[in-house]
Amino acid sequence: MTPHAPDEEFDHSVLDRIEQSPNGIVPTTPAYQDALKRLYASHQLYASAEHKDGHVTARSLNGRPSFLAANLADLALGRVGAEALEPNAGIFERYVRSLPQALQAPAESFRVKAAGRPVHHRAKHVGADKLPVPHDLLHTVFLVPGSGPHPGLPGSYLYGSVLQVGADGADGSWAVHVHDRDDGAAVYETSSMRDALAKVEELAGCAPFKLEELVALGFHLT
Repeated sequence: MTPHAPDEEFDHSVLDRIEQSPNGIVPTTPAYQDALKRLYASHQLYASAEHKDGHVTARSLNGRPSFLAANLADLALGRVGAEALEPNAGIFERYVRSLPQALQAPAESFRVKAAGRPVHHRAKHVGADKLPVPHDLLHTVFLVPGSGPHPGLPGSYLYGSVLQVGADGADGSWAVHVHDRDDGAAVYETSSMRDALAKVEELAGCAPFKLEELVALGFHLT
């Protein structure tokens, strides 16, 4: 039998206490603060999106859904065109409706930030000598459970988007951005729409996570 680490039992009790607490706050004694450091280092805790100085456990986020365009896989396979993709407003609306009623109004305050259409910029790899993109550049949003250096949106969600920033096939012509509610962000760049959309599916499959963990998936932190 593998022996337990000396602090393992206490750390599990801290996780239980956080999940049973209405605000995810634990005592400020040294023992609890040391446990928090261990649990954050092992990615078992996230900063609460609802309560200052509160925490939420990774295991409590495991069952929460991710929100991305319902027909994203069909777009990746060429079964539908970009114009048929579920609108960003609909994706964000599904996220809001999934939350407890008390969190829906706070979530709505992030609608423009999370689901508004961005100003597109050409990737630095796409030179001025390239031909203009002859159609509207694609932008589709998604929301996944997790956190960054700062808390996520209500419900402990990160938000992100797939952006076309240049002609398909050019270096850096597609990007996947993931954000917390403040200035924490991770970016993945590729030349292929299919690769960018597959990356979003991968993110949804491995949530919850912290932004720093996305480095292992080819993202860079900004």
